[in-house]
Amino acid sequence: MSEDALKSERLRELREFLMSRRARVSPTEAGLPDGGARRRTPGLRREEVAVLAGVGASWYQWLEQGRDISVSPQVLDSVARVLRLSNAERRHLYLLAGLNPPAPEVAPEKRDMCDGLRRLIDTWMPYPAHIMDMYYNCVMYNDAAAIVLGMRPGNTQNCLVDFFLDPLYRSRSTSWERNARTVVAQFRAASSARPDDDGYRAVFEQLAECAEFTGMWAERDIEDAGQIRKELDHPLAGLLVVESTAMKVPARPDLTIVLHTPLDEADTAEKLEWLASPEGRRGAMYPVAG
Repeated sequence: MSEDALKSERLRELREFLMSRRARVSPTEAGLPDGGARRRTPGLRREEVAVLAGVGASWYQWLEQGRDISVSPQVLDSVARVLRLSNAERRHLYLLAGLNPPAPEVAPEKRDMCDGLRRLIDTWMPYPAHIMDMYYNCVMYNDAAAIVLGMRPGNTQNCLVDFFLDPLYRSRSTSWERNARTVVAQFRAASSARPDDDGYRAVFEQLAECAEFTGMWAERDIEDAGQIRKELDHPLAGLLVVESTAMKVPARPDLTIVLHTPLDEADTAEKLEWLASPEGRRGAMYPVAG
């Protein structure tokens, strides 16, 4: 499909999308009198959307008709507010209008997802899994992450800080040197959009005296989160070779799920199953977090 055809399709979808969203909003919901029998169609009229959004009636008509006009984020946000768009719908509106979408936000109704996420990582047993927030603070982890990675209440509960400063993890990670720069580069990519954020600043303060971290940070490498091969020397099971995969939760863009999958080396899958068994747990050096 040509570039002109793609643009035409995008503007057509913009027209249909705005019309469908406008039809959902009643005058009462928008704070207007409903107009009674004078209304031939449900929802708001175009001129009402324009007035409530503080834009010209002709401009909004052109927007909804899918004309190729100039738009700004501020005006789109006003239209999104009047049409009562969700966070996902607002981002979709930006894309259809040809603008870069705003940063994802957590919808209020999606904030309480902890029970479902806990079930997810517990189902991943006997393989390690944990969930961290945008600052790499560990939100929750399963039993295997405690047994294998040493996650426990006694450490800082920040995955980046513990990667550098937790002696237990450092003693087990035989791939630490190879992975350290990748971990730092991924954190720089995550934090670069919010340079003044107090949450990221707090992480930097905890690592300010760590010469290894500050040296790698000064290299200014950038990488997207993805997969990392990890090799661990566990005191009970010996060599474990896993691949960690970081995945975003669309409904919770502030969270990242990290799942560890055993690779076909060193009988890792069998060893992880044994470590999660009653016999393996009895020999664990640290209690499993509840």
